[in-house]
Amino acid sequence: MIDVVSSILAFIVAISVLVAVHEYGHFWVARRLGFKVLRYSIGFGKPFARWRGKGPDYTEYWLSSIPLGGYVKLLDEREGPVPEAEAPRAFNRRPIPHRIAVLLAGPGFNFLFAIVAYWAMFVSGVPGIKPIVGMVTDGTVAAESGLRTDDQILSVGGRETATWEGALIAILDELLADGRIDLVVREAGGNERRVELDVRGRESELTEPDALFTGLGFSPGPTMPADIARVDPDSPAERAGLRADDRVLAVSGAGVPRERIQSWQQWLELIRRHPGETVDLDVERDGSFVQLSMTIGVVEEDGERIGRIGAWRPTSLPPDLLERIQAEQRYGPIESLVRGAEKTWEMTALTVRMLARMFTGDVSYRNVSGPISIASYAGDSAAAGVTAFLSFLAIVSISLGIMNLLPVPLLDGGQIVYQLVELLKGSPLSERTMIMGQQLGIMLLIVLMSFVFYNDLTRMFG
Repeated sequence: MIDVVSSILAFIVAISVLVAVHEYGHFWVARRLGFKVLRYSIGFGKPFARWRGKGPDYTEYWLSSIPLGGYVKLLDEREGPVPEAEAPRAFNRRPIPHRIAVLLAGPGFNFLFAIVAYWAMFVSGVPGIKPIVGMVTDGTVAAESGLRTDDQILSVGGRETATWEGALIAILDELLADGRIDLVVREAGGNERRVELDVRGRESELTEPDALFTGLGFSPGPTMPADIARVDPDSPAERAGLRADDRVLAVSGAGVPRERIQSWQQWLELIRRHPGETVDLDVERDGSFVQLSMTIGVVEEDGERIGRIGAWRPTSLPPDLLERIQAEQRYGPIESLVRGAEKTWEMTALTVRMLARMFTGDVSYRNVSGPISIASYAGDSAAAGVTAFLSFLAIVSISLGIMNLLPVPLLDGGQIVYQLVELLKGSPLSERTMIMGQQLGIMLLIVLMSFVFYNDLTRMFG
């Protein structure tokens, strides 16, 4: 319940901040281009706090009771009588380029917010993990292409990748570009080589949620060694003589070919596959090597017999490994601004490309998230710290900016289309056409909301 409440509060804060930024863009540009602003509201519904600005406009400022949106109300003759003296400042009387500028300002401020958020992150330092390859699965495109465990990805498609986040974005870009992912990797020994993952025709499959690395055939690393943190009393592990701080190096036995253990995940899967079997273990203990014999325990899980031994892994990476893989991105104020703009452009381009390919069926539609998923991400990122929450806000702000530019009536993009049609036509659209457009926009938004709620519920309940 605490997690749910935290997620809801983080979601409300995120939406309130981003909508306030979006609407402030409309407000700020409208004021400077001579429009009369009647009201600037954060939230919808009745206000619980309101005040008036100073003249000559006496704009109303509202904090409203439903904190999931907001709006700017401009003077407009289409919404009611306007005094003749104020008519030149009404939205419908202003020059069309000015109207378009006001409509573009909302999404524009969302992109500016993302730049500022990334700037703050880069100035304070963004912790990251070097893109080191984890376990590579036999028979997959990664294995057949020559990718190996502990390879570090130096670049993807010619773009340097200092962290896993950067590598993931570049991999998605390459996947959507032509289905061939060109990597330059550095082996643990220092040698560099090129690797190409050819996944042409599999774009939709690999863009399913959580399907990318499984489909490519490797996991993000680094691999966590099979270190034992603790052993349950009277468990198969304790009876075999395993102790805390042991490291399992290899496993062999009747029916179990000798297998060198490179990661905890590999060790876990081997144990699960061999319930009831007796195996020999090569173990490193206090700088020396010991051999143990262990009979794997048997438990039933979802109607299937699996192996279990009662040994637990550490909750954190070993200090020497953690020091080797950390990659903080920290820059001076000027370079951080450039990096922030580049990051915003990179995320914007990727989002637009994903949306475009979604319409053609090349990208899974299940990537679209609704308020339930966004609230969950908001809670998780807020719990992870200021930097993670800023990153979340930047990504959602970019998405909000792009969404509002879609040519859908009721959104800024749809209103811009109206202004362009009026510019070409030489006269405003008819009231009937405007009403039909609003009805179409409402229908499309209802369909979209139903769709994203369906995606959210599918993720929750599988």
